[in-house]
Amino acid sequence: MRYDIRLRIGYDYAFPVRSAHHLLRVAPRIDRGQTIHALSLDLAPKPDETLQESCFFGNRTHHLLLSRPHTALSVEMRARVEVRRMEPDLSQGPDIATLADLARQSRAESGQSPIYHLAASRIVAPLPEAGIFVSESLSGRSPGLGVLAVAQRIAGEFTYEPGFSSLATTPAQTLSSRRGVCQDFAHLMIAGLRHAGIPAAYVSGFLRTDPPPGQPRIEGADAMHAWIEAWLGSDLGWVGFDPTNGCLAGEGHVAVAFGRDYADVAPVAGVVTTTGAQATDHAVDVVPENEPPASWQALLAAS
Repeated sequence: MRYDIRLRIGYDYAFPVRSAHHLLRVAPRIDRGQTIHALSLDLAPKPDETLQESCFFGNRTHHLLLSRPHTALSVEMRARVEVRRMEPDLSQGPDIATLADLARQSRAESGQSPIYHLAASRIVAPLPEAGIFVSESLSGRSPGLGVLAVAQRIAGEFTYEPGFSSLATTPAQTLSSRRGVCQDFAHLMIAGLRHAGIPAAYVSGFLRTDPPPGQPRIEGADAMHAWIEAWLGSDLGWVGFDPTNGCLAGEGHVAVAFGRDYADVAPVAGVVTTTGAQATDHAVDVVPENEPPASWQALLAAS
């Protein structure tokens, strides 16, 4: 499936920002089953300096330096992305004990080496309580089918509740409350899998959504999303699982950044020199290549 993707992020500052340094991770990555055919990034105000590079985890990053006063920042990313993911045979692969041994023996050549995704990271540490939670789903299954069962259990037993949690919410708090958003569910699943000995990574990206039957697509209504990838051995490699929706990451999931937890993949990070509050908003469109824009759909539905 080919998609035309647009991400818009806006910041409004109560008082002028005298200077700012931003790190952006907003461009889709060249990834397993994912090809980038076109990419553009529009920024306002125009930065005084920019640097584009690939980080340790293989993510596209843009460094921005703004040294002139400004009261707003606008980021607009457009991309044409092709996603082709084959469904893996999750019944195959080594057992969990062997997985952990293979991960520890792997060569640490890049941030995608499984050895970096077994131990504690900045936000997520292996959590015994989460380990017990996931072990109930892993028991008696191959690691791949067990990880899918964990994702399905989280989707079935936890309530998706925007605004309930924050960036400071821990996996232990999510496990206790059984509420949260995609970021919380991904962190919880990672904590449990790492405790069980399965290398697990955090993935941020975009999720293609569908409007109710007969209704036009609403512009900006698609979503930024988070899911996990589990390393299932040298043959299967990294496989994506979505604990919010209880499924494999499929062709509707467009990966942007891969890391140990949210701290490695935050879309916008950096430092601004200002005082007072700031407001932010974002909108995402993930439109199949041959589908008309949402504004056209609304006109057609009304005619």
